[in-house]
Amino acid sequence: MNLSPPAKKPKISEFDEDENMTEAREIDEGLYSRQLYVLGHDAMRRMGASNVLISGMRGLGVEIAKNVILSGVKSVTIHDTGNVAIADLSSQFFLKKDDIGKNRAAVSLPRLAELNTYVPLTSHTETLTEDFVAKFQVVVLTTSSLEEQCRLGDFAHRNGIHLIVAESFGLFGHIFCDFGEKFVVSDPTGEQPIVSLVTHVTQDKVGVVTCPDDSRHGFSTGDFVTFSEVQGMTELNDCTPMEVKPLGPYSFSIGDTSSFSSYQKGGVAVQVKQPLTVNFKSLKDSLDEPEYVISDFAKMDRMSQLHVAFQALHHFQATSGALPKPRNKEDYASFLATVKEFNSSSKAKVETLDEKLLETLSFNATGDLPPIHAVIGGIAAQEVLKACSGKFNPIFQHFYFDALECYPEEQVEIEEKSFQPTGTRYDGQVAVFGEDFQKKLSQQKIFVVGSGAIGCELLKNFAMMGVASGDGGEIVVTDMDQIEKSNLNRQFLFRPWDVQKTKSSTAAKAVKEMNPDIRITAHENRVGAETENIYTDDFFENLDCVANALDNVEARTYMDRRCVYYKKPLLESGTLGTKANVQVVLPNLTESYSSSQDPPEKAIPICTLKNFPNAIEHTIQWARDAFEGYFSQPSKNANQYLNDPKFVETTLKQQGSHPAELIGSVKSALVDSRPKTFQDCVAWARLEFQVQFSNVIRQLLFNFPADQVTSTGQPFWSGPKKCPKPIDFDIDDELHIGFVVAGANLKAEMYGIAGTRDEAEIRRLVAQVKVPEFKAREGVRIATTDAEAEDMGMDGDMNPADVARLLPARESFGAFRMTEIDFEKDDDTNFHIDFIMATSNLRATNYGIQTADRHKTKGIAGKIIPAIATTTSLVVGLVCVELYKLVNGNRKLESYKNGFINLALPFFGFSEPIQAAKQKYYENEFSLWDRFEIDGMKEDGKEMTLGELMDIFKNKHKLDVTMISQGVVMIFSFFMQTAKRKDRLGMAVSKAVETVSKKSLPSYVKNLVLEICCNDVDGEDVDVPYIKYKFRH
Repeated sequence: MNLSPPAKKPKISEFDEDENMTEAREIDEGLYSRQLYVLGHDAMRRMGASNVLISGMRGLGVEIAKNVILSGVKSVTIHDTGNVAIADLSSQFFLKKDDIGKNRAAVSLPRLAELNTYVPLTSHTETLTEDFVAKFQVVVLTTSSLEEQCRLGDFAHRNGIHLIVAESFGLFGHIFCDFGEKFVVSDPTGEQPIVSLVTHVTQDKVGVVTCPDDSRHGFSTGDFVTFSEVQGMTELNDCTPMEVKPLGPYSFSIGDTSSFSSYQKGGVAVQVKQPLTVNFKSLKDSLDEPEYVISDFAKMDRMSQLHVAFQALHHFQATSGALPKPRNKEDYASFLATVKEFNSSSKAKVETLDEKLLETLSFNATGDLPPIHAVIGGIAAQEVLKACSGKFNPIFQHFYFDALECYPEEQVEIEEKSFQPTGTRYDGQVAVFGEDFQKKLSQQKIFVVGSGAIGCELLKNFAMMGVASGDGGEIVVTDMDQIEKSNLNRQFLFRPWDVQKTKSSTAAKAVKEMNPDIRITAHENRVGAETENIYTDDFFENLDCVANALDNVEARTYMDRRCVYYKKPLLESGTLGTKANVQVVLPNLTESYSSSQDPPEKAIPICTLKNFPNAIEHTIQWARDAFEGYFSQPSKNANQYLNDPKFVETTLKQQGSHPAELIGSVKSALVDSRPKTFQDCVAWARLEFQVQFSNVIRQLLFNFPADQVTSTGQPFWSGPKKCPKPIDFDIDDELHIGFVVAGANLKAEMYGIAGTRDEAEIRRLVAQVKVPEFKAREGVRIATTDAEAEDMGMDGDMNPADVARLLPARESFGAFRMTEIDFEKDDDTNFHIDFIMATSNLRATNYGIQTADRHKTKGIAGKIIPAIATTTSLVVGLVCVELYKLVNGNRKLESYKNGFINLALPFFGFSEPIQAAKQKYYENEFSLWDRFEIDGMKEDGKEMTLGELMDIFKNKHKLDVTMISQGVVMIFSFFMQTAKRKDRLGMAVSKAVETVSKKSLPSYVKNLVLEICCNDVDGEDVDVPYIKYKFRH
């Protein structure tokens, strides 16, 4: 743990296999599983050969170190010559008050080391020398002077060492990258290669490739492709990548095909990523000739201003021995003179200096803000990984960021003394926003929903910012999940010894150690209708803000509805690999999260899955469905029958083919297919192999022979239809026996029968299985379209009542219950992925589709969302920047930023939140935030009746209410019978709801949401807001 990384010749940019690569450790897929879907194995292996130096262990340095260590490089050395001061506690989350006076790197070392035991960590507390820096492949400087940055930058540039400079001053940040000359980027975007089926290729000087007319090829000019599975024009298969020129959505041209054989049929075009070579300038040269990555397209004019200003700030610090003091006019005047001097002699001279911007930078210089460190630290750490791996496009070369919208919209002159340090851990934040703002932060009441990756980062930042650290403040965090090993790669508040503990309480305890002042309460509840007795009207009305840290749309949508109903700000965010988004939902101002939705995921047609797969995604989904059909659903159905005396009676009342399927499934599980021994389980697996991968394919080819043509004379097996081949079982084939091993063990588990992993024993048992001879039959219907498949699904010659009579009595099974097997992707010992991979790859072999390894199979079958710590750090930093604005009371749309970021490109897109859409009745405009708020309690203490409620609308709003509903309950309609209507109108509103729903309203419910249909004075239907009806005080 305390060994320095070995001194080695600096690694050059072309990532050839070298001694470092051969020393790289094996990748722990259990730990890095989500990150592997972002970076891939090759990039991870290159990272595992890289030694990284991170200089400066204040807030920004530790943020970068945390992200790099979690990501899994070969080794990390942290460097700092300074000692801990109280001001460092503003943002350095691994420092404590007891550490004051000790070296920052030395005290951070053991806490950082806990993050990832695979990454050796060491500290260095002496001045950086060229000999020491030469030991590393990547060097990150976070607190160095400009002179040191240039000195080490020149050395790094000459010696093939990759340099990253990251720095922040209050609401401002800067990143610089120099990865040397001829740095090779193996994959600039990280997107999956585009794959398109081929239906025809011309023989011509400029060959034209045609794709199916129901699927756009997706290629762009300059893309390169190669081919596979082409019949006839076989010269295309595995050819040298050919450049593409799109001719339309369904065709593109390639090179000269005139000398190739004639195209017959089939084929797949696959995009081939082309490496990109980038030539970086040294820092010293780049100061004179800067090139920028835009952080915000609305602030493009600021980059050149800040480029000069940051250099001047370093000079000011070097000559004055300190940065400009907060809100100090004299220091600003001196700083401005320095900027002007620098600018006048700079080769990157700015024509007109923005003195207001420069004043703000001067006032921010001593600021130390956790959210800005999270933003800059997340981006900079991703640049470290790019430097190590060559994966994704690096920042070229300067990146400047600011978040000045965090200041109050109405600028009020505040005394300088309100921003001066007073010896507290919040001095770095007070320097930017002042004492009064810090007090507001300490009194915030925030509901954090989820404590996974985003939740952990939110809680860490809130703790450092001092959110809910004072009287009246509170953070409530809820998460029902337990910690798993795969979480440890991103959810940095958790350690290996926390696995299987609850996330929320563990996270709360961790941030309480970071800042003992924080007032935090941990819950382990799901958010939804079932917990509205906990998260009541009183709970929500007491909140200042909600921060979502959720991983599913359903929960996000629910919380969005709650926030709209209670008119609470919502901070919404999410990540997908290197992509991130932030959305701010502001009461009475913006649209809500639910106002727009992503397009639904494209479903695979049934007939494609069942009979005509043409991609590995199809076979994996088929295998996933087979898993459910074999091992999950039958046991659940059987246990329903065994546990519910009315199961058969209830099932027989259902419509369509479902009763027959359900009862047939129970009979099969408990009678027809019930094994008694493991030998029976092996026999079942072997026979299923024969059915699925041989017999079914033989029947398909019997119905549609390989030379079949359609009514138009076209080959039936062409385009997206691949002609399959049956598989003969081979006991020595690992894929074949793998299917039997996994299938037999899962079958045995369902029935409580002991299984075995001994392949030799299973081979012995397989050899004893008698496989019936198969002969294809006439008259078997096979669907070729989804419509046919649906029609055939409706057919059924089996009477469910007859099948039910064949079921043994429930009592005859005694206490026997089947084991219900729910798919779990992250347990590599449970045979789940083994079965799906074997099944998918066997079916892929049937159809001549490229098979997939375990990693790819697991990702698709488990619908794993790619994730990496760097993106999470960045997105939460942006969320907390928006919280600053909320606490400052900003109300203008232009003050807030919705963001979309892709660190791979890199791309940063920010925009104002979209204003809530308006509707109108009469001359009254309303949006989703508006409602009729009616207090149903009259002065005499009685509740108003339904009739009195309707009179309010008649007399006050000139609206004739024709229907009223509460949830799914219709409590009034114009077409009611006269007597019933009269009775209903005389009821108290809450009584009417209870009467119709036949349920009492819980004591914690104070308000009802009533949806109404209305006519205007002309008798026309009009859309109006809902009613928030208060019936309890």
